[in-house]
Amino acid sequence: MEREFIAERQKGLQAYLDVITTHHILSNCELVKKFLDPNSYSVNYTEIALQHVSMFFRSEPKWEVVEPLKDIGWRIRKKYFLMKIKNQPKERLMLSWADLGPDKYLSDKDLQYAVKLLSSCSHPYIYKITFATANESSVLVIRPFSEKGTLKDLIYKAKPKDPFLKKYCNPKKIQGLELQQIKTYGRQILEVLKFLHEKGFPYGHLHSANVMLDGDTCKLLDLENSLLGLPSFYRSYFSQFRKINTLEGIDVHCFGHLLYEMTYGRPPDTIPVDSFPPAPSVFVVSVLESILTCEAMKNGMPTVSRLLQMPLFSDVLLTNSEKPQFKIPTKLKEALKTSKECIEKRLMEEQKLIHQHRRLTRAQSHHGSEEEKKKRKILARKKSKRSAYESGEEHSAKYSNSNNSAGSGASSPLTSPSSPTPPSTAGASSIPPAPPPPMSVQAAPPPLPLPPAAPPLSTEVPTQPSPQPDVSASRGALLSSIQNFQKGALKKTQTCDYSAPRIS
Repeated sequence: MEREFIAERQKGLQAYLDVITTHHILSNCELVKKFLDPNSYSVNYTEIALQHVSMFFRSEPKWEVVEPLKDIGWRIRKKYFLMKIKNQPKERLMLSWADLGPDKYLSDKDLQYAVKLLSSCSHPYIYKITFATANESSVLVIRPFSEKGTLKDLIYKAKPKDPFLKKYCNPKKIQGLELQQIKTYGRQILEVLKFLHEKGFPYGHLHSANVMLDGDTCKLLDLENSLLGLPSFYRSYFSQFRKINTLEGIDVHCFGHLLYEMTYGRPPDTIPVDSFPPAPSVFVVSVLESILTCEAMKNGMPTVSRLLQMPLFSDVLLTNSEKPQFKIPTKLKEALKTSKECIEKRLMEEQKLIHQHRRLTRAQSHHGSEEEKKKRKILARKKSKRSAYESGEEHSAKYSNSNNSAGSGASSPLTSPSSPTPPSTAGASSIPPAPPPPMSVQAAPPPLPLPPAAPPLSTEVPTQPSPQPDVSASRGALLSSIQNFQKGALKKTQTCDYSAPRIS
C-alpha cells in the first residue's frame, strides 16, 4: 500500500489499457467493454438471443438448433447458431440474431419488408439468404454454413468455428494472397459494391470477415446490417476523417483496408498510411495510395467506377454469367434513401465532435508543454517591462501637459471673474496688475507676486511657492492645486468701507 508503489502500478495499468484500446479487435471485445463501462454492458446478450430464437422456433418448427457458435463474430449484440432442417439433417445452416443499432431509421413496417426482400436478392457475388425475418427489436437471418469459411479465414489460415479473438487477434503466420487472387477478389467485390450503389441500397459493412468464399468466388455477407443500423467494423477509422461522409465513400475506404489485408496478410498499423511495404505489383500500391494515404483522406475517396478503371482490376475477366436480380419497390427505395441520409448526417455530426475534441486536446497539450510555459514566462516579462516603460512615458507626458497648463494659466490675471477681488487698502483704489508679456509655451513663466495687503484666499489655494531646484515637482504641485481648486471652500470676507466722509 505504499504510495510510490501504487503510483507506479497505476502508470503500468494505464499503459496496458492504452495498448488494448488502440488494438482494433481487442477494443471491441465484450470483456474490455464490460471492464471499462460495466453499466452499459451488464446485459447477457446470449440469453436474450436464445429467448428470441426460441420464440421463432415456435412458429417455425421445421428448424432445429445443432449447437451455438460462441463468439465467432466480433459484435457483442449479434449471436450465431449452427442449424439444420429436420427433413434434411445433413445440410448445415447458420442462424444469426442481432438487435437494432443506433442508425436504424427505417420504420418497423419498412424494416420487416426490406429484410424479407433480402431472400429474393440474386447476385453472383452476394451470399444467398435462406430465410430472414424481423420484429420491432431484432432481426433473424438463416444462411448456408460454409466449411471453408470467409476471406479472413483464408488469409489467417483459421477455422471458421473458432472464436473471433483466437482466429484473428494474434495470427501465427502472416502471409498475403497471390497477385491473381488479389486482382480477382478485388474486382468481384467492386462489382457487387457498384451494383448495390446503383440500386440505392446502403451497405457500409465491408471487411474480410464479411466476404464468404465459394470456390474462387467472393460473396458479400450481412446486407441486413445497414437496415438494422449497426455500426461498421471500421467506424473508428473513417469517423476521424470528415471527407469520408457518404456510405459510398465508406465502402471505398473499407475496400482499402480489405485490399491491404489481402496484400500483406494483416491490417494496416495506422490510418492514414505513410508508406507501404513491397507489394506483388506497383498497381496494388497505386490503388492503396488512392484510398489510405493522408492526401486521399484530405481530398476524399475515389468512386467505385474509378477503381474499376485502374490497371489492377481493368484487365480481370469475370467468368460468372449469373444475371443479378434485386427488385426494390419505389416506396421502399425512398425509405432507404431517407435512412441513408440520416446515417450520413449522424456520421458528420460525430466527425465534427471528434474534430473539435482533437483540436482542444492539441491546444491543451501545446499550452501545457514546458517549452510553451517558458515562452509564456518570457512574454510576460517583456509585457511587464513594456507596460512599465509606457507608464513612465505617460508620467512624463502628464508633466509636460501640466507645464503647458501652468503657462497658459499664468498669462491671465490673478483676479479672474471666478475669484473675489482682494480688498483695497485705505486711501488706495484696487488696480489690477497689468498682464504679463506673452511667453513661449516651452518656457515656464516666473511666479507672479501677490499684493502684499491681500489676505489668504483660502486654505485650499496654496501661495505661490518659491523656486526650488526640483522644477518638475513644483510644476506638478501647481497643476494639482489648480485641478483641486474649489470655489465653495473660500472664506467669506467683510469689507469695511472708509471712503465715506467722516463728521466729527
